[in-house]
Amino acid sequence: MCGIAGLVVAPGQPAPDPALGRRMNAVIHHRGPDDEGLHHDERALLGMRRLSIIDVGGGHQPMYGADHQVTIVFNGEIYNYRELRAGLERDGHAFASQSDTEVILQGYLRDGVGIFAQLDGMFGVAIWDRRTQELVLARDRLGEKPLYYAHDERRVLFGSELKSLLQSPDCPRDLNDDALRAYLTYGYVPSPYSVFAGVHKLPPAHFLRYRDGQISLHRYWQPSLSPKTSLSEPEAAEQLEALLDRAVASRLVSDVPFGAFLSGGLDSSTVVALMARHLGQPVKTFTIGFKEAAYNELDDARRVATHLGTEHHELVVEPDAVDLLKTLVWHFDEPFADSSAVPTFLVSQLARQHVKMVLTGDGGDEMFGGYDRYLKLMKLERLGAMRGPVAAGLSLAGAVAPNPYGERLARVGERLRLPFDERYLSGVAVMRSDIAQRLRPQAGGSNHFHLPALAQPGSDLGAGEEPLDRAVAIDLQSYLPDDILVKLDRMAMAASLEGRSPFLQPDLVQFALSLPVGYRVRDGRGKHLLREVANKWLPPRAISKPKQGFAIPLADWFRGPLRTLAADTFGSRAFRERGLLHASAAQALLHDHVERDIDRSEALWQALCLELWAQRFLDGDVASGG
Repeated sequence: MCGIAGLVVAPGQPAPDPALGRRMNAVIHHRGPDDEGLHHDERALLGMRRLSIIDVGGGHQPMYGADHQVTIVFNGEIYNYRELRAGLERDGHAFASQSDTEVILQGYLRDGVGIFAQLDGMFGVAIWDRRTQELVLARDRLGEKPLYYAHDERRVLFGSELKSLLQSPDCPRDLNDDALRAYLTYGYVPSPYSVFAGVHKLPPAHFLRYRDGQISLHRYWQPSLSPKTSLSEPEAAEQLEALLDRAVASRLVSDVPFGAFLSGGLDSSTVVALMARHLGQPVKTFTIGFKEAAYNELDDARRVATHLGTEHHELVVEPDAVDLLKTLVWHFDEPFADSSAVPTFLVSQLARQHVKMVLTGDGGDEMFGGYDRYLKLMKLERLGAMRGPVAAGLSLAGAVAPNPYGERLARVGERLRLPFDERYLSGVAVMRSDIAQRLRPQAGGSNHFHLPALAQPGSDLGAGEEPLDRAVAIDLQSYLPDDILVKLDRMAMAASLEGRSPFLQPDLVQFALSLPVGYRVRDGRGKHLLREVANKWLPPRAISKPKQGFAIPLADWFRGPLRTLAADTFGSRAFRERGLLHASAAQALLHDHVERDIDRSEALWQALCLELWAQRFLDGDVASGG
């Protein structure tokens, strides 16, 4: 796990300044405190920071081909690198290290950009090929590792984090109105947008070529929700067990101590159970809890840890909410308002005291139908032609019922009137259209639920007409890569910790997506087949535990430690004059929350995160640490 950054100038432009490369590297020190390197020549700067996991002593980057004409920097891990290396050696390629970086390099020398489709791993890669005067950037299949870029007629900038690009004085800094609109809807900036209009995220499963001053994007892989498997349920369970076991085993390759996040829920518990099968010593597991019982999973995690015999570490935290929020804002680079980033950061800090890498359960909900919103959607879709009359009835009831019940009824009525994609996305969104429009007139309205990835050819992933498959296709295009995996990458890297997600192993992903709906959701509960398989390893509570989510007492915080910060921020002259949000609307939301007991905590968190981001990235010093 590392961070990469750099630039390549167009032919005829002045050579890049190595001092810029050093600044781009320095600002992502947290991603790789163990080592750094910088390549520079008449057209290119390629820099990297290294968190040494594999071939600790021999994996220094940048890495070069034998004739020094091809240079690579790489962020991530390749889990099948040993198998790929064996094939390359049979073809006559000689290796100077034991690192997975060199496997990508030698694979590129043999297969060109065809190497990317062969990689089982998470990665952001930059390859400068002086033979063809071409830069190639590539990102892993599901978006586990980030990669930003900015291009104009003079050069292309790139980096694992946006703050590296911002070390260049001429990096675009005009705000992207579409990105801000999407942020107010979902709490994150969806790909390929970034918060700045001239900076983009390389989409998952894509590579970019830059040659003669021009860029082109190419997709090298796409999952599919069809066709469905013809396996019987027992046969599917047997195959799922084998794939899960192989996915976890492949992600245990490491030359440094490692462990796992453990919530006590099905996904993380399954990962830990499979780790225990492959290790000769107890798995190190990590859990945090808050003093509020509703946000505390310590008992569930402890129960699984005892059952599996892990070396368990837990901590009840009472964080300084104000300082913590400001730290998180710096690490995310863009406005980001998934409040579960807070416990993710805190458990990463706990784990880093003991290990350098952890396995996680991320991706299990998308692959096996685990989100509650999937179940709610399936119930709504059963209404069929009755949606219209039911919507009308709910709207009437919402108009007369007292708040907050009236709001909820009216909201369900509004959802039922929407086209399918928007109907589902209204359950993903964290801010209603009317509130977004009150805060920012350019937001809300008919484009409230727009996601750019869904406008791309093939974005339905062959989902067909099943509501569950259609919803999963949407989440794989945006929520998973732009929220869940961003949160894991940034919060783990903030603690200089590597996080690996076995549920995102490509063969496992494709198999899970091939399962019929009834194998994933049954009797009103998701993850049916996964529960059947995991039942042999886990205690009953881990199998039956309702999905809790990794939440924080956000509503209480806005009536306690965040109340003064929110009031001072929304009442400040700087907030009013910046004009990203209407000050009076933000103040009204805070009043509703504190004085009228109407929960506005999610909208308040979004507004506060946006303004604190602006203070740091528009007004402040981006280069100084979080």
